[in-house]
Formats: sequence, C-alpha cells, structure tokens
Amino acid sequence: MIPMANPKAQYLSYKVAIDSAIQRVLTRGVYINGPEVARFESEFSAYIGTTHGVGVGSGTDAIRLAVAACGIGTGDDVITVSHTAVATVAAVELAGARPVLVDVEGSRLTLDPAQIEEAITPQTKAVVVVHLYGQPAAMADIRQLCSKHGLRLVEDCAQAHGATWQGKRVGSIGDVSCFSFYPTKNLGAVGDGGMVLTNDAGLAQRLRDLREYGWRRRYVSETTGMNSRLDELQAAILRVKLAHLDNAVAARRAIARRYDEELAGLDLRVPVTGAGEEHAYHLYVVRTPRRDAMMEHLKFRNVGTGIHYPLGVHMQPAYKDRIHVVGDLRQTEQAVAEVLSLPMFPELEPGEVSRVSEAVREFFCTR
Repeated sequence: MIPMANPKAQYLSYKVAIDSAIQRVLTRGVYINGPEVARFESEFSAYIGTTHGVGVGSGTDAIRLAVAACGIGTGDDVITVSHTAVATVAAVELAGARPVLVDVEGSRLTLDPAQIEEAITPQTKAVVVVHLYGQPAAMADIRQLCSKHGLRLVEDCAQAHGATWQGKRVGSIGDVSCFSFYPTKNLGAVGDGGMVLTNDAGLAQRLRDLREYGWRRRYVSETTGMNSRLDELQAAILRVKLAHLDNAVAARRAIARRYDEELAGLDLRVPVTGAGEEHAYHLYVVRTPRRDAMMEHLKFRNVGTGIHYPLGVHMQPAYKDRIHVVGDLRQTEQAVAEVLSLPMFPELEPGEVSRVSEAVREFFCTR
C-alpha cells in the first residue's frame, strides 16, 4: 500500500539529528518553555517573515488564542469558511465568538472575497482565512476588504508551511497567523504543537499571557489565561526539520508537477495556483463527481487516499442546526462530494507517483 501520508519516513530521513536533539533536551532537564522553544519561536518567525512567534499546544489553540488576543469574544462575529477542518470553526467558538460561514471560490477552494461584504455586520470583528491544502487564498482582495471595514485578518496556515503569495510567505500577510505542527503537516512534530505569529508586539505579549495562565512572573497571574504550551521535545525536533523545510516543500512541488503531467487529459480537476502564488502542496487534491468509485478503485490498487473534507462544517451533525451561514455555500457542497487527496509526502518515490497515476488513469480508461 502506498500511504497518503508518511510522517515516519520524514523521521527516518533526519533520524540522527532528531535523536540527537531529543537526547539534548532529556540531558538538559528543562522540558517546558525552555531554550528550545525560545529558539524555535525565533527561527520559525524569521523563516515566515514576522517579528514575534508564540509556541502553543496545537493549531486549534493557535487560532483560539489569536482570536482572543485580538480582543474578540462573546458577542462578536468572525467570518470564515465552511470548507475547512472543523478545528478552524471550533477554535473561534472556543474563543467565545460566533463563526459566520461563507462559501469558497470554485477553483482554488479558499475563501471567496466576493462573499465577505454580505456577511459583515456591526458585530463582525475578524476574518479567518484558510490557506487550504497549501494553496494561498486570494489575499489582495481579502486584505483590502478587512482594511476597508476595520477587521482583523487572521491567517489559518495549518496546511501552508512554505507557501508564498506575491513573494511573501503566507503567515506574514495578515495581522496574526496560526500554524499547526501536527505530524503530517509540511513541518510536523511527533505530537501536537502550534504557533501564532505576528508583527504586533502588544499582541504577542497578550498571546504569551493567554497561553500560560496570564503569568509574566511564575505563579502570578496578571490576567486570566489557559495552559497551551509547546514543549521542549517538540520544539527541538521541529528545529531540526525547519532546516530542511524548503527542500521538503520543493520535493512536494516536484511530485505535484509529475502528477499534473501524468494525469493530464483525464476528466479530472487537478490543483490550480494563481499568478504570483506558490502552492505548498500539503495535499494534492483532485476532483471528480465519481470520487467514491475512484477511491475504491485506488484502494483495490493499493493506493491510499483521503477526503479533505467529507462534509462542510455547516453539514456536520454538531453544527448543522445552529451554525450561522451567509449565502448558499454551493461551491462548498459540490467540493465535498468530489475532492480526493492522492498520496503526497516528500519521500514519495518517482516510481510510486507513477503507480498512483497509472491507477488513476486505469480508472478513467476502463469506465
């Protein structure tokens, strides 16, 4: 079976350096909020192009704390998309705000700027834009609308480590950005982890307060907060992997180009990238109305796939009767019936890419 993702392969690629980093932390004896976290915060924020990084416990916590640090909570609305991981919407609710869901563009499947103004009310305080699958969203229009209406722009970059927009890395464009280091991400830990980035020093301080009980001095809570910390072991491992991130993303792009070439001419929609943008290919997502049959065929041919995501958040059992939606979400509902993620990870061999592509072609040529 060719897996859809393979985080173990990345560990094996850097095994000596990762094992050494783990031993360094264990030997030092500092396991929470120590030098590894501080260095990784500095190194990752510099890589993305911001001045402040605040390590937290997960990508979900990153969004929750980013929204809260912006002073957004009970009685406030936050505009975002339904075609995303549930975590995006759950995090807004955990911050106390109300998610307002709008549709995506039909081609790139990221937030459609044309849907924003209709969703704005006096209660609207922010837009959370998701760079889904590693594809940068239409940031020029979104940023302009946020500026026009005085809204905070929060970037959900959980799937977009290494993606660029107009020469800037995503995560450096909005007021604040949120990253996940879940093991399968482009930059993945061996457990949960996340980070919030910003150029606003005051916002960064509020984030540090919020992530650890409001402490500025140990055991003295200047404000209220919670416990959401990136631990030293994960930070040390991520520092090793960060040094190789550009090469890993380049490998993903090479795999995507090969898929593009080998799947050309089929009745299949492949990823698109706008002018001045560089996709990070966390996922290589194709679309076909015959998605379920194709998925079964690939399984029979020992090719692992995934669906990201099988339901829009507004269709999820926990949300469908209470979530606030603006517009008909037509593109979202069509997408969730068609999307299929093919195997994508830097260690995927050329022969494996060809095997996947051959199995896809076989599906279309025999039906």
